[in-house]
Amino acid sequence: MIDVRDICKTFRVARRDAGMKNTLKSFLHREYTEIHALDHLTFSIGAGECVGYIGPNGAGKSSTVKVLSGILTPDSGTCTVAGRIPWKDRRAHVADIGVVFGQRSQLWWDVPVIDTFSLLRDIFSVPEDVYRRNLDELCERLDLSDILRTPTRQLSLGQRMRCEIAASLLHDPKILFLDEPTIGLDAVSKLAVRDFIKTRCRDHGTTVILTTHDMQDIEALTERILLIGHGRILRDGTLTALKEEFITARRMTVLGRGFDTPDFSSSLPHGMHLCEASADRAVFSVEVGNCSVSAAVAHLSAHAEIRDLTVENPSLDQIVTQLYEVYRV
Repeated sequence: MIDVRDICKTFRVARRDAGMKNTLKSFLHREYTEIHALDHLTFSIGAGECVGYIGPNGAGKSSTVKVLSGILTPDSGTCTVAGRIPWKDRRAHVADIGVVFGQRSQLWWDVPVIDTFSLLRDIFSVPEDVYRRNLDELCERLDLSDILRTPTRQLSLGQRMRCEIAASLLHDPKILFLDEPTIGLDAVSKLAVRDFIKTRCRDHGTTVILTTHDMQDIEALTERILLIGHGRILRDGTLTALKEEFITARRMTVLGRGFDTPDFSSSLPHGMHLCEASADRAVFSVEVGNCSVSAAVAHLSAHAEIRDLTVENPSLDQIVTQLYEVYRV
């Protein structure tokens, strides 16, 4: 479905120091810095996949989406999306893709949402029966019926983002590019958007590329992740494999009695460490490679009185932070 090979894209950015003197100087001699947004970028995505595309700010995520959607022309390399080169056959290409930029809008600001939808129907030459079917489904799934007659400028952020997603899907695209689709949304709106995207992938086989800094979005929607840094793919694998590699310890919190005695802390099995303790609460770090959770629980049951116990893995945000440190991005 998507095949990217050795894509490169460089931007020239003007630089100058502050002050009137440097402003005048820049008129005569402007200094530029070259930024390699994409550096021999290579990856492929199959039909129906939902892939998380992650990386720090400036890594090249948005530039990739713009190349794949035909907005940017790369300096070199090859790329095909659904059998087409995006920037060479843009008219046919945009009929197969939907794009949502969390910080940009495709809705007309001063007109009701339904007018924008009607305009998009005409732009994409969507047959009336297909348009009506898609509109009814999207209104039901995204709860849009009550806001279709409202001007975009009067919508809340969550309402607007639901309309943005609907607008990108009215023409039945095969591929959906989502760039920060839940940015700024409240918890209820985020859950609604995530549930809709998951259902869309399952029912329609839509291929989705999700770029976001919200790791809960990644965890809820994707299984495969692509890590980009310095314009290159640094890691391509499953979320499960990532967790297995980077979760080396689990945090265990225990409520009970008998944790603050010297004999208790000295008798812990290898790989189990006491982080903090009081008369009725203790927190342990359990190294999964040296001590299983079941062995840790069995030891606690034999040496203390337990009322409640919770075991936590590091959050995906913490894991991704480690990943950034490993790859120095």
